[in-house]
Amino acid sequence: MVKQLVCLFKLRIGVVMMLTALAAMAVTPGRSLTGGEMIVLALAVLLSAGAAGAFNQYYETDLDVRMRRTDDRPFVTGWFHKGPLWLGIIFFLLMTGVGSAAWILNKPTAIYIFLGAFFYAVVYTVWLKRRTWMNIVIGGASGSFAVLAGAAAVSPSLEPVPLLLALVLFFWTPSHFWSLAIARHDDYVAAGVPMLPVVVGDYRAAQVVLANTLLLVGISILPFFYGMGWIYLFGAVLGGGYFIYRNLQMVIRPVRKTAMNNFFASLIQLAVLLVSAVLDISL
Repeated sequence: MVKQLVCLFKLRIGVVMMLTALAAMAVTPGRSLTGGEMIVLALAVLLSAGAAGAFNQYYETDLDVRMRRTDDRPFVTGWFHKGPLWLGIIFFLLMTGVGSAAWILNKPTAIYIFLGAFFYAVVYTVWLKRRTWMNIVIGGASGSFAVLAGAAAVSPSLEPVPLLLALVLFFWTPSHFWSLAIARHDDYVAAGVPMLPVVVGDYRAAQVVLANTLLLVGISILPFFYGMGWIYLFGAVLGGGYFIYRNLQMVIRPVRKTAMNNFFASLIQLAVLLVSAVLDISL
């Protein structure tokens, strides 16, 4: 049961969004949140992201059943049964997350948390995924809103550093997800989803990912010029350099192995960047 719930609510993605929000909170100048307020921020982002992830699976059962990567999800296997009860649970989780942020923190934080869930559940899942290769580019803004939510909890008037980190998340998402789409090319062909590798081919998609990653790494360095220190810069260069290295390998040989290596490199790059940002502020 626990494994099925973790899968349904996409808790791994939710934890990443929660950590980006907390990192943005840490690097934003402004008031200091209490321990209770930090917990509210973390849970509000996690609950809202989980609600969006569950709605994504609820809506996409017809796609998930055709993809090897997703054909064991709980709505596909029948472990959970679609119906009004699940829609009610999803809505309740979303409203709990957004409502607690508005009540305990402030309205801008709640709005950003809501927009993050809305962009993933509606803009990406319902409006764009089946229609255009730009789906993950526009829908990927959901991760940026987690950063803005964390920053707004400290200072509703957003500062340059969290805005740049939000931009980093915006460009990180396509490089992250298109790498997975190259590795799982056949899945998206079978499901009829126009992910970039399906539309332009794996080699061309790998080139686009590299160009996007170069832009991403360049943007990730910019906070150094707006007050972040040398620890942050070291992490941005180290993580970004490794990500570019894996990108180049994927361009040279765009196959499943190199694509998955690049997918995991994107997670490493983001983790190193966030840890470096927090350490830079703390030390």
